[in-house]
Amino acid sequence: MKIYSIHDPEFAPYGKVLGGYDTQELLKTLDAVTPLPEGVEYVPSQSELEALPIAGQIAVNGYGGMPVQLGWCNGHNTKLNCLEYHRDSELNCGTADFILLVAREDEVTDGQLDTAKVKAFLAPAGEMVEVYATTLHYAPCSAKAGAGFKVLVALPRGTNGPKPEITPRNDEDKTLWACNKWLLAHAESSEAAQGAHVGLRGVNIDIAGDI
Repeated sequence: MKIYSIHDPEFAPYGKVLGGYDTQELLKTLDAVTPLPEGVEYVPSQSELEALPIAGQIAVNGYGGMPVQLGWCNGHNTKLNCLEYHRDSELNCGTADFILLVAREDEVTDGQLDTAKVKAFLAPAGEMVEVYATTLHYAPCSAKAGAGFKVLVALPRGTNGPKPEITPRNDEDKTLWACNKWLLAHAESSEAAQGAHVGLRGVNIDIAGDI
């Protein structure tokens, strides 16, 4: 699979690099207070990150004054497994290089996405990346064989919290998996085994041979 850079023009439909942020203290704290599991672990809100000055900058500059949460997604991963999206952009920043597997919401037809449409982008360490609300994404992937990642995940507060009780009004409602989180799972994923909507058809992409 070809791995582009977030600085390549191919990334433009999916997101952009946000300049002007000094991420040094953020990355130092992220590295010091969070684990590096063998699998993948996600925590939506980490108090030590939210106490940093950059948290206020992200809320005011990145989200126009909305309340936000600063959490993380850490571990080791090379597989797609699922794709999710939110009603808002997500900001990511890694202590080391990492890879995002992404697709576009407008490529979903009748609740299904062909995984052949997924593209891979390498995000360099320390750069703040905005992933648009219309970009399907999931857990980061390792940028080098055997390497792990520690990635900031900034989102509007409450995102990825408990799923609200709803009466489905359309087909998209059936993919709601958590608060502000719509999920398409591959049949091979653990999320599918837990009852998530199986909306990824084709190969469950694994970039292990490409890094």
